[in-house]
Amino acid sequence: MKVRVDPGQCDGYGKCAKVAPEIFKLDEFGYASLDEAVEVAADMHDKVREAAKVCPSNAVIIEE
Repeated sequence: MKVRVDPGQCDGYGKCAKVAPEIFKLDEFGYASLDEAVEVAADMHDKVREAAKVCPSNAVIIEE
């Protein structure tokens, strides 16, 4: 699984970083700074799926 954040969709809620801080880092303005797809370890798949679910702007993109 790979994940990325669409910077045009991200509204800076920071919910992804609360759910999976190991994957999602926020910049100084509160926006997720993961605009390139990164490989996610198997033990983090559930957290990343949850982060995508809680994102109100649907900015978290999972590539299976």
